[in-house]
Amino acid sequence: MTDRIPQPTGTGSSAGGGTGGSGAGATERGARVLVVDDDPSLLRAMTISLGARGYDIASASTGEEGLNIVAHWHPDVVLLDLGLPGIDGFQVIQGMRKWSQVPIIVLSARHQPISKVEALDVGADDYVTKPFGMDELLARLRATLRRAPGTDQGPHVEAEGFTIDLDTKRVVRDGSVVHLTPKEWDIVEVLVRNPGRLISQRQLLQDVWGPQYGTETEYLRVLMARVRRKLEADHSRPRHFITEPGMGYRFDP
Repeated sequence: MTDRIPQPTGTGSSAGGGTGGSGAGATERGARVLVVDDDPSLLRAMTISLGARGYDIASASTGEEGLNIVAHWHPDVVLLDLGLPGIDGFQVIQGMRKWSQVPIIVLSARHQPISKVEALDVGADDYVTKPFGMDELLARLRATLRRAPGTDQGPHVEAEGFTIDLDTKRVVRDGSVVHLTPKEWDIVEVLVRNPGRLISQRQLLQDVWGPQYGTETEYLRVLMARVRRKLEADHSRPRHFITEPGMGYRFDP
């Protein structure tokens, strides 16, 4: 690894100054984005496209270089490929999670659910499969920045049609109190406390039922169906409690 501190290519603050960093609760424009990928054409395209939208961009072509940039530049979000030379993307995530909570969005050509689940389990926040549309990536990026570290949900959460008080464990929909079973509340609380973040099936099972669980995905399907019937305006087309097939669930406020 080198000790080079990259110069961002966007129109926001420079790498040596400003208020960037994952703890700053960055807004979209001027946010620091690190792209780690060994495909030069993709790096170039991402640098141009994201830079044109006001992001400050740094890039790395190896996992080692990516870790070094995170340590010195403190990006607000990392876009990470899994198939890197040297240490791979999984090792990069594990390395970052030892000392950083910077949000990580995986960009990978690996379509297998097991790869997606493994990436989420080791600490990734979201997973986008290549090839992807820029509109989708930008939407995921905005959602990730909105719930960046330091902006955790407070005790009172408002969504379209219902409110959740995390302190009193009280849910009100259209003016009426909604009764949730203990397990329904547990799954709602985990998701609501991590707005926009994709929570893997394994993590959700272990958070709600205990560490001995991890493969009983039918439990989640049943529980989420009940939660949606109680809270969503149209449970067949959920707006807030979203399923990412084969990967996990997320709460969109």
